[in-house]
Amino acid sequence: MTARRRPLTAQWTTLVPLLAAVLLVLTWGRDLPGVIVALMTLVLAGAVLAAVHHAEVVAHRVGEPFGSLVLAIAVTIIEVALIVTLMVDGGDKTSTLARDTVFAAVMITCNGIVGLCLLVASLRHGTAVFNPEGTGAALATVATLATLSLVLPTFTTSKPGPEFSTVQLTFAALSSLVLYGLFVATQTVRHRDYFLPITRHGEVITSEEHAEAPTARTALISLGLLGLALIGVVGLAKGVSPTIESGVEAAGLHQAVVGVIIALLVLLPETIAALRSARRDRVQTSLNLALGSAMASIGLTIPAVALASVWLSGPLVLGLGATHMVLLALTVVVASLTVVPGRATPLQGGVHLVLFAAYLELAVNP
Repeated sequence: MTARRRPLTAQWTTLVPLLAAVLLVLTWGRDLPGVIVALMTLVLAGAVLAAVHHAEVVAHRVGEPFGSLVLAIAVTIIEVALIVTLMVDGGDKTSTLARDTVFAAVMITCNGIVGLCLLVASLRHGTAVFNPEGTGAALATVATLATLSLVLPTFTTSKPGPEFSTVQLTFAALSSLVLYGLFVATQTVRHRDYFLPITRHGEVITSEEHAEAPTARTALISLGLLGLALIGVVGLAKGVSPTIESGVEAAGLHQAVVGVIIALLVLLPETIAALRSARRDRVQTSLNLALGSAMASIGLTIPAVALASVWLSGPLVLGLGATHMVLLALTVVVASLTVVPGRATPLQGGVHLVLFAAYLELAVNP
């Protein structure tokens, strides 16, 4: 049965990026009926799944911790593309979209994905074990990036409102890139062993025996299809964005829900990959994926949006409100206490999931 399923999977992940590209060409710049928009939404979701599938193939080829890095960057490219696409024509209405999406990504990864993975691993294997040195470094970087980019704009005085001035935004963007670059160097070169899965006796797992790595040719094909899928995601998102915004407005929901929808969409495949690792007792890989995505979401999205703000017509509001700052502070404290021991029980997973549920509740009912 396994031998027959692989060609079907390969065929599906090959056809969807091609279909997304064709649909993009046929619908670009046209007024579309509801049926076509629904079809575009389905293909868009499929293109996101296909993109992350091909990123996983490339990641498997290069191995850990490079694999988690490939996945995080692929997901962030999709996120940045969706944010900028929606902001181009949104004006003042989308001034908080970048902030809402980035913060949603932080809460989804640091509470939703981390909580689910710790819960699954601890229920299945007794306790969830991971390397506190690597995970702690990742968490510290995420906390610093989130504070510099999302908290400080609320308190600066150079510009009215929770916005950075041009100089401050430039500093935040450069700082994000520097911190992200330092972390990548630490994760992939100098202290690579801190981010590899470990056994219950604390021994580093340097290789995986569950599957053979793809060939270089397969990895290159997946790399090309990954690029095609990303183009499809960006283009189709522009086509369906008016429907998403009008649907949220018609439902009487807060505009921040649009950011939550974007973050949930792009992080769904990442969540699936992290849960698979947790089920195999590779919790460190799960945490690499979760915290790496949070870090890339801030460290790459903020500079990209800062650059895009040069030609965007509306303001760029990055500062969080008081409620969200409380949730962020509580998340950092709880995550720190989770990371320090290097192992977790279902209780820690449940605490993170309750924090995530609180965030969703307050997003719908602020």
